[in-house]
Parts: sequence; structure tokens; C-alpha cells
Amino acid sequence: MNITAAYTDLYQITMAQVYFGKKPNGRAVFDYYFRHNPFNSGYSIFAGLEDVLNSLETLKFSSSDMTYLKQKGFDNDFLEYLENFRFKGSIYSCKEGDIVFPNRPILQVEANIIEAQIIETFLLNILNFQTLIATKASRIRYSAKDAILLDMGLRRAHATGGYYASRAAAIGGFDSTSNVKAAEDYDIPSTGTMAHSFIQSYEDELQAFRDFASVRPENCVLLIDTYNTLKSGLPNAITVAKEMENKGTRLLGVRLDSGDLAYLSKKTRSILDDANLGYVKIVASNQLDEYVIKSLKEQGAPIDIFGVGTNLVTGKPDAALDGVYKLAAFNDTPRIKLSENIIKTSLPFKKQVYRMLDKNGMFYGADAIAIASEDKITKMEHPFDTTKNLDLSPFKHEPLLKQVMKDGKRTIPTRTVSEIADYSQSRLNQLPDEYKRFQNPHIYKIGLSTELKKERDVLINKHKS
Repeated sequence: MNITAAYTDLYQITMAQVYFGKKPNGRAVFDYYFRHNPFNSGYSIFAGLEDVLNSLETLKFSSSDMTYLKQKGFDNDFLEYLENFRFKGSIYSCKEGDIVFPNRPILQVEANIIEAQIIETFLLNILNFQTLIATKASRIRYSAKDAILLDMGLRRAHATGGYYASRAAAIGGFDSTSNVKAAEDYDIPSTGTMAHSFIQSYEDELQAFRDFASVRPENCVLLIDTYNTLKSGLPNAITVAKEMENKGTRLLGVRLDSGDLAYLSKKTRSILDDANLGYVKIVASNQLDEYVIKSLKEQGAPIDIFGVGTNLVTGKPDAALDGVYKLAAFNDTPRIKLSENIIKTSLPFKKQVYRMLDKNGMFYGADAIAIASEDKITKMEHPFDTTKNLDLSPFKHEPLLKQVMKDGKRTIPTRTVSEIADYSQSRLNQLPDEYKRFQNPHIYKIGLSTELKKERDVLINKHKS
């Protein structure tokens, strides 16, 4: 998508005009993080970074943007600045596809405060949504085990959000998408079946199947529930499958889109096997999510491919990730945001995050946040409970925030969606199973270095006094 610098909230530009007149050279550090895992999950999948970096390298206000902003009454000097606006800052981030957790920096922006402010909304929009959908997709993959997963949610997505949802779904573990544009742009395998309307447009269901198979003999999947799944659709599909065999081709699968999927898939599998069509796969769709797929698996439903739509691309039931973007330092001076709700108190300073790995290379279950300038941390403090801490000496410390952009140019190679998905799965393999369960997942520990906690508390007391 063609995103310009006007893809932001008006108050970002309004604040930028004040900064322009008062302190244009102020250097800021902002943290991106979220406060809760979506879906009551024990983890989240970080997604959207490549899209952010690619857009930031070319981000500017277009001529039509400038015409609109002139109408909004901004000063001429400031408009001239915006006309030449480019992001020239630095970004430090976790790798896209990594497993991330609440209340710790996932990405940091270090830039002139005007630049850092103008990109906030765009950055939150991309990262929050893709991380939400990638996490949902990962949970569905966990339920589906080795079954093939097809994203088919574009028609139910929130407008063009469906484009990014397909990318995030692939990162989270989906095998293919029905979304042609996303498949083209992100090199995701594209697949599809047929609609009921195609069959309804014929006087005869069998003829509809024959015509479809004659034009699409490769990867042919027939939708068998338009009229009667077991008495009409399946027998007609078997007839076409036998005719295809005589022509030297094979029917790939049959699709169930309604009814009792567990019962119908078992009956369909039995009838196909009796017809010596054991190679024909069963595709299921219709309001699927991680819980429905888990139930179907537990019932022994012989479904080979799950087509998931609405519940995936809308992030149902949560619909949004509560990611935020908070100022942590300005002109090398730490900043903090206080709140009556203690979880909303932000962390000052430019920081680094360390993941604790056990002797087997597995995630121990703790990420420690430290001031970036700290050489070594030996203990992790609970953010608010003074009685809780963790000795970090037994673990390998893996730094998570790496520079990915400098002076407005990316410093890391471009990664494909497939590469990001493979990396994400490798990281999930390092996460113990108790964090992946759907009911009451184990809580991953997030703590502060002793130095960061001390300095944060000093700032809290300073601003409360």
C-alpha cells in the first residue's frame, strides 16, 4: 500500500508545529510495547516490522497532503519543513516473528522529536494489527497441528486491513491465502476453491463439477454442501474424481462449509476410502477458530485442510492489541509517565531487553529490562513488588533489541514472509508448552534490572512530590 506521512493523527502534526517553533533539534527515545497479550494467550508474535521499515525509508508528505495541510491553517515555515520531511532517525527492535510479552520494549525509536512524533500513529497502526493477527494465527496453528491452514478472510476483514492480515497470518503459521494481492506482494502461496453461487448458476450440480474440473484439473477442490452433502454433493464429486482418474488427473479435495463438520468429515472420509479415493483431501471451513479446530481434532475429525476466515482476520474476540508508544528520554534526560493505574506507569531511559535461556537453549520464562548503558545485570527485580526478584547468573542472556535502521535507512537485510514464519516457529519451539496452553497459560516474567528500578523509583518520587 502507498502510505504517506499524512497517515497519522492530526494531533501529531499539531504537536510537531509547536516543536518546530520551540525545540526542533530535541532528540527523543520512544518505546513501543503492549500491556496485555491478546486472546488470554501466554505469548504474542511480533509482526509488521518489515512493512514499517520499508515505508519509513520513503515516507514523505505528498503534494496532495501539502495542499490539504495548507487548508488546515498551518504556518508557512512549518509547511515548508513538512514538504521536505523525511525520517532520519534510528530504530532498535526485536526480530520480526519473535515471541514477545507485555510491558517490555519491543521496538525503540530514537530520532528528532518531530520525526518520532509524526511516525507514531503509522507505526502503532501497522505493528498492533499485524502482531494481533499473527498471534491469532499462531494459536490456530497450535490447534491444527500438521493440518494445512488456508487464510480466506479477506471478504470479512476490516477493509484493506485484510491485506496486512494475510501477511500476518502467514507469519503466524498459515500455509496459504485466498487473497491474491497479498499473495502477489508478499510471495505467499495462493489457493482457493469455489463458491456456492458457481454451483447454483447451473441447472445440474454434476455438470458444474465437471466444468470446473475440466478448466482447473490441477488443485481442484469441489464444494459439496450446496444441496445435500452426503446424498448429492459427495456422490457427484466421486463421479468427477473417477472421470479425472481416467484422464490422468486427480481430484485434490472436497470442501465442507456447513453442518456438523466432525460427523460429516468422518462420513465423507469413509465413503471416499470405500471408493478407493483415499488421496482426496477433506477441506473444512465455516466460522473456525483455534477452539473449534481443537475440538474437531479431539473428536478425531479427518480434516486435512482448514479454511479460516472471519475469526482470524478480525482478531476475534479481542479485535485490537493495546500497543502504546511512550517517551522514555528527551535530550539524554530520562522521562516517565505516571498513572493511578500502576501498570500504565512507563519506563524511563533508552533500554535493552535480555531473554533468559536455560542450559538447553529453551526460554526460561523471564525477560529482563535494563538501561542500555548497563554492562552486566545479575538480578531481575519485580517491577512493583519489592519482595520478588530473580538471580540471573544461571542463565544465558540474549539481547533482543538490535539496530534495524540508522539515519532513516534500514541496516538489516530484507526478510521474506516465509523466512520470518520459519524464524517464528523456531522461537516457539524454544517456548515451553505451559505458555502455549489456552486455559490459564503460565505467566512469563518481566522484570527490571536493579539499576533501572532504582532510577525509575527516583523519578516516580520526584514527580509525585
